[in-house]
Amino acid sequence: MELADEILIPAPRDTVYAALNDPEILKASIPGCEELVKESDTELEAKVVLKVGPVKARFSGKVTLDTTGAPERFSLRGEGSGGVAGFAKGGAEVELVEQEGGTLLRYDAKADVGGKIAQLGSRLLLGTAKKLAASFFESFAEEVVQRESAS
Repeated sequence: MELADEILIPAPRDTVYAALNDPEILKASIPGCEELVKESDTELEAKVVLKVGPVKARFSGKVTLDTTGAPERFSLRGEGSGGVAGFAKGGAEVELVEQEGGTLLRYDAKADVGGKIAQLGSRLLLGTAKKLAASFFESFAEEVVQRESAS
């Protein structure tokens, strides 16, 4: 499964990049996130409850960041397990482009799923993934703007 999109966030690139590394902002932005722990500067551990069609599961997973090109671009890789519901693993390339009005965040993500959730069909999975990604980025942009205006 592949996803790509972009969103304009009305904040400077350094602010957006810092927010993408702030566990508090990420936890508030990730749909169904119960816990998010920053293990190191490049590793996060999360617990997320998701409902995909008729399957609801608690996923535990790890995400590893590669910040080599930061703050202009970076990548992340992750994998999670939802027990009998299945598993997901994948990664994303993220680009932050400064432009008038804020920072354009572009992403290109790929994911593989297995187990019960994989049996639901690619249309349902892709639709759910797009909905979750849109929800994350809308919430993330709101969090960044709120914290930027509070500063």
